[in-house]
Amino acid sequence: MSPGPRHRASLFSYRGLEISGATLFAHYRLDDLDFTETVVFEGVDDLNDASRAVATLWYLIAGLSYYKAGAALHVDLAETPVGPAGRVLLSAALHDGLGEFSVLNHLPLDNVTIDGGTPARRHAPPLDPRAVLVPFGGGIDSVVVVEELNPSLDRQLFVVSPASGRFDALEATAAQTGLPVVRATRSLDERLLAGGPAFFHGHVPVTAMVTLLAATAAVAAGRGGVVMSNEHSASVPNLTWRQRPINHQWSKSLIAEILLADAIDEVVEGLVVASALRDRSELWVAERFSHLLAYHPVFRSCNRAFAQDQSRRAPTWCGECDKCLFINLVLAPFLSREALGDIFNSEPLANPDRLSQLETLVGLGETPKPFECVGDPDESGAALVATAHEESWRDVEHLATLATRVHPHASLDDLLAPRGPSRVPAHWLR
Repeated sequence: MSPGPRHRASLFSYRGLEISGATLFAHYRLDDLDFTETVVFEGVDDLNDASRAVATLWYLIAGLSYYKAGAALHVDLAETPVGPAGRVLLSAALHDGLGEFSVLNHLPLDNVTIDGGTPARRHAPPLDPRAVLVPFGGGIDSVVVVEELNPSLDRQLFVVSPASGRFDALEATAAQTGLPVVRATRSLDERLLAGGPAFFHGHVPVTAMVTLLAATAAVAAGRGGVVMSNEHSASVPNLTWRQRPINHQWSKSLIAEILLADAIDEVVEGLVVASALRDRSELWVAERFSHLLAYHPVFRSCNRAFAQDQSRRAPTWCGECDKCLFINLVLAPFLSREALGDIFNSEPLANPDRLSQLETLVGLGETPKPFECVGDPDESGAALVATAHEESWRDVEHLATLATRVHPHASLDDLLAPRGPSRVPAHWLR
C-alpha cells in the first residue's frame, strides 16, 4: 500500500502462526503488504499443543490490528484451524469490536466476508482448577479482583507490555500485590506503526487479545482459570450507529466474555475464563478500593501513563482526561477530599474547566458517553450527587449546580448491590 489517500483494501489474509518455544510469530497480509507481530512470553515454558490451540484464537483476533489498516472487504483465514465458535468470535470481534473504529472512520463493516480455515481439534490438558492467572492492568478494577479472590487459590498476575518498555505505574502497582508475574511482550509490526495517513486508525478489541494471551499462558502452565476484571457497566454501549450498538468496551462486555469462553472451550477442555466483577458496578469497585490504602500512592488509571512511546508517558495523573476525571469521581463518595487530593495531586472535580466532561459522564452532555473505559451515566450520576452533598465539597459551585440536573435511575446504595449475572465459580471467591 503506497502513501496517498486512504482507500479500502480488497483482501486481508492470515498467513500463518509460527510458534518457537514461548514465542509467537503472527503473519498477516493486507493486499500486497505483509506484517508480522511477535509476542514473547516470560515465565512460561514451551507452549504445548493445547496452549498452541488457544494461541491460534489470539492470532485470529490480533489480526484485527492489521486488518483495520485497510478495512478489507474480504478476509481469508487460509489454513488457520478454527471451529464454529471461533468463527463466531472473530466475526463479532470484527463487526462489534471494531464498532468504534467504524463510526469514527465512517466505514460500515456489514459487507465484510470471512471464509477459509480448517477444522480445529479439541484438547484435554491437565489443568488445576485452583490455580488461576489474573490479567493485571494496574487500575482499581484489577487491584480489587486480586484482593477479593479466595487467598487459598494459587494466584499469579499476567501483564502485557509493549516492545517500547514496561509501564512504571503498572509495575509499581503489581509489585504491591506481592504476587508473581507472568509476562508477555507484544511487538507490533513496525510497518503498522509507521503507516501514517495511508492507513485507517482506531480502537481495536485489545482486552480480547489480552484475555487470549492470558489463556494461552494459563494452559501452558496447567492453570485452570483466567480471572478477568470487567464490571457490569462494561456491557453498556456508547451509542447506536446503523442499528448496531457501539461499545468502546465491547471486549470487556458480558457478550464478549461468553464468546471468548465458548471459543476457548471449543479447543481446550477445562479452562474457565470469567470476570470476577461481572455483577458489580464501578462504584462497588471504588468503595472496595477506598479501603486498600497501600495501593493509593502507586496506582494510576490515567491513559497518558500508558502511551506506547515512553517519551510521551505522563509521570503523574494528568487530571484532565476523561479517565482521570471518572476515577476521581467514583472514588469521591468513599474518600475524604484531602485523601483524594493526595492521590491525584490535583482536584479535577473542583476544576470548572472539566464541567463539560462531567456533563458527558453523567449523560447530560452534547455527545454520548466518551469512548473511554468509564462507567455508565447512572454510576457517574450517583457518584456526583453523593459527592456534591458532602460538606467538604459544597464550595464547588459547578458540582452543586450539576447535581440538581442529574437524576440517575439508580441510587448509590442500589449500585453497591450485585447487578446481573455472573459466571464466576464459587471457589474463586472468599
